[in-house]
Amino acid sequence: MTINIARSVREHRAHWSLVAALLAPPGVAASFVPFRASFTNVGAALVLVALIEGLAIWGRRLGGYVTTALAALWFDFFLTPPYERFTISHRPDLETTISLLVVGAVVTELAARSRRHRERAGSEGAHVTMLATAASAMVGSTTLEEVLDAASQSLCELLRLRSCHFEVDVSGPPHAQILRDGSVVHVGMSWPVREIGIPGPQTQIDCHWRGEALGRFLLTPTPGEAVSREDRVAAVALVNLVAGLVHDQRRARG
Repeated sequence: MTINIARSVREHRAHWSLVAALLAPPGVAASFVPFRASFTNVGAALVLVALIEGLAIWGRRLGGYVTTALAALWFDFFLTPPYERFTISHRPDLETTISLLVVGAVVTELAARSRRHRERAGSEGAHVTMLATAASAMVGSTTLEEVLDAASQSLCELLRLRSCHFEVDVSGPPHAQILRDGSVVHVGMSWPVREIGIPGPQTQIDCHWRGEALGRFLLTPTPGEAVSREDRVAAVALVNLVAGLVHDQRRARG
């Protein structure tokens, strides 16, 4: 649940940051129009760079680049003579505009890399919490069916699945498969899960314990729902955790 909430927040933030990237540059540039006779263009450009930095940190890389391009465009339109035309007649203004584009692109890239590192660290922490919670729920379960149900529910939340269930009999037709490293193989080829989601109608994660096949989890994905490699690796780790519990309970049954 924590992982899904964090992902939803990021998606909404990216959406609104793109809206802000489209609206903020013309608004900020136009606000300097009453003062363009007394306020230097370099000063206005620095304000626009601060706007680019803010939106790049708050949103996504796309929002930062959109803000950079529009900031340079509206800087030219409102603040460089001839005014209200997309034309630059003075070399210093051209140099300022080019500098605005370059600095905006650099700031956007640095912000994107910093955000990616923070999100990766946060995602890893959320995965550890999820695995610990799932392990506690499964250890507290009294029957094998409860263990498998708890694991299926955790997989649905982690991979945003429509449904998931455990199948003991693996003699049926093969499906696309999520491997230990998080990669997905479908009809013998690598599948671009990050771009187009887990392949349907079903994908499997094999459940093994020390070389012994115990069954497989069959996943019914949400069409088009992209899933990161980190989430897929965490899903395989969860299945490996389940495998040990399934093995122990089957052995206890004799």
